[in-house]
Amino acid sequence: MSTIQPVILTADHDVLLGFYTKLFGAKEIFRVPEEGPAFYLGLRIGDTDLGLVAKANPGDREASRILLSIGVDDVDETLGRVTALGGSVRSGPNDMPWGQRVAHIQDPDGNPVNLTQPIPAR
Repeated sequence: MSTIQPVILTADHDVLLGFYTKLFGAKEIFRVPEEGPAFYLGLRIGDTDLGLVAKANPGDREASRILLSIGVDDVDETLGRVTALGGSVRSGPNDMPWGQRVAHIQDPDGNPVNLTQPIPAR
């Protein structure tokens, strides 16, 4: 079973947080790190999650600044099938401090996709 979450790369979390909060009633549900400037903000709009990722230079309006984050049962197994299906592996897999195993890929059209899986509690 997979879940798909759109993620927006932004140089200014505050502007996008205000926009999505005021326009759609978004609620902040997750922040990494919990204190100080955030790298990641998780928002909920209705029953859908939207991620905002801080990137100092996210590119101009012509460059892709939206990616899909897809939750999978096994990042490593999924990653092993990417190139045979026409995609490419950009990085990973890596265990992240917020409790996910993450790999970065591109689909055959070059769109960025993150593969994510919860790291089991030890």
